[in-house]
Amino acid sequence: MARKCEVCQKGPIFGNNVSHANNKTRRRWNPNLRKIRGIYKGAIRTMKVCTRCLKAGLIVKVV
Repeated sequence: MARKCEVCQKGPIFGNNVSHANNKTRRRWNPNLRKIRGIYKGAIRTMKVCTRCLKAGLIVKVV
């Protein structure tokens, strides 16, 4: 399964590590995902959700 939020579709972004000598190598920043069981669009599902969506209340966690 991809490293992507199932609510906002946020995925990894890519860029460069830049050393002091200005050498550049590719790197990636992954989103902060959590695997939770929650209510989304009226159904209880297990899904990968970024912490920004959890904090905004777009997903209601099922306990």
